[in-house]
Amino acid sequence: MGPSPPGLEILSQLHVPCQSMSLLLLLLLGNLPSQDAATAIPIMTEDQNFPHLGESLQPPPRACPPRCSCPRDDTVSCDGLDLGLFPSNITKSAQHLSLQNNQLVEIPYNELSRLRYLRTLNLHNNQLSSEGLPDEAFESLPDLQYIYLANNQNNRIAKVPRGALGRHVQLRELYLQHNRLSDAGLDATTFSKLKSLEYLDLSNNRLGEVPEGLPPSLVILHLGRNQICHVPAGRLSGARGLQYLLLQHNPLGPGGLDLAAFQGLRGLHTLHLYASGLEQVPAGLPRRLHALMLPHNRISELGPRAFVATPSLVDLNLAHNQLTSAHLHHLAFCRLGHLQTLDLAGNRLTLLPQGLPGSLQVLRLPRNQLNTLDPEPMTNLSMLQELHLGHNRLRVGSIMPGTWQEVPSLKVR
Repeated sequence: MGPSPPGLEILSQLHVPCQSMSLLLLLLLGNLPSQDAATAIPIMTEDQNFPHLGESLQPPPRACPPRCSCPRDDTVSCDGLDLGLFPSNITKSAQHLSLQNNQLVEIPYNELSRLRYLRTLNLHNNQLSSEGLPDEAFESLPDLQYIYLANNQNNRIAKVPRGALGRHVQLRELYLQHNRLSDAGLDATTFSKLKSLEYLDLSNNRLGEVPEGLPPSLVILHLGRNQICHVPAGRLSGARGLQYLLLQHNPLGPGGLDLAAFQGLRGLHTLHLYASGLEQVPAGLPRRLHALMLPHNRISELGPRAFVATPSLVDLNLAHNQLTSAHLHHLAFCRLGHLQTLDLAGNRLTLLPQGLPGSLQVLRLPRNQLNTLDPEPMTNLSMLQELHLGHNRLRVGSIMPGTWQEVPSLKVR
């Protein structure tokens, strides 16, 4: 071995403790000239990834408004907190924001506009009015897909500002029920640019007519409990993709539906028109209609061609009208070869209807004036499973022999 460096000879004579000696040795050797890069002693550096004393390996907590919950990084829920002011520290990355069941009277544009990634905005059941909803409220939220502005009679929104929804081509569902919307609060452009809109609820407002400019993407339209008294020809034709139309509890009356009111709605599946003051089955119904709901009207007769235009009907509800056996033609239902459910409850029938289709599975006749059951109307009903006859005038002796012979799987109720 070669001679030891001078520093090592001194340390060996001083009896320095091991820990201190290691430190001194490192300092001394650091001053020695390097002889070979391969034999150089590496200097330890700080590991930036190693946690220091007092630090945690857990991720930092999510930024969330006081009293609210943030179950995910993109979701903020402040429901039912009686908030009077819009929260000011909502994360900019929020995609789903729920503020329902509060006391908000206005939505500040500067707070809402910075949430540019929002996809769902729920403002149900607040104290909002048109004045508290700025014209440009949703202008900077191009990704919105779901807007909930309905209210259990707390919201008082009377208009949708012109162009307020014009940029929301991704909007899929819009809830505006239980407000004070009138015809003057909407125009032909309110919904026309919503190319992805599938669900629109305008029920329980003050509309006197069906809105103009409905988009072709619309699938479900709720207009029940308004003040609509007339549906003119062509008003619905733009919504050619419509499948479910709810017009119940509107004062349509005998002449409220134009002959071509449903023209162009070739894919319409379900039509609700109960409690609308109708006196006859509407003409011009779409041929592919599957479900027709007409209860609580004033329909008193059915002729032989009442349903000739709707051979695809599966579910027909005529409950609580003014039908009598004398004015129910024996061919009224014969063309309905796909009919499975027929509801005639709460009318004035004294006899089981004639000419019922063989496809029928459920027949409801409670609360009529039936006083006899004859086997003849039952002969074709081999698929009938349910027959509801409660609250009529039937007696044991008024059910003729052989009445149940053709319906072995029947359950009388």
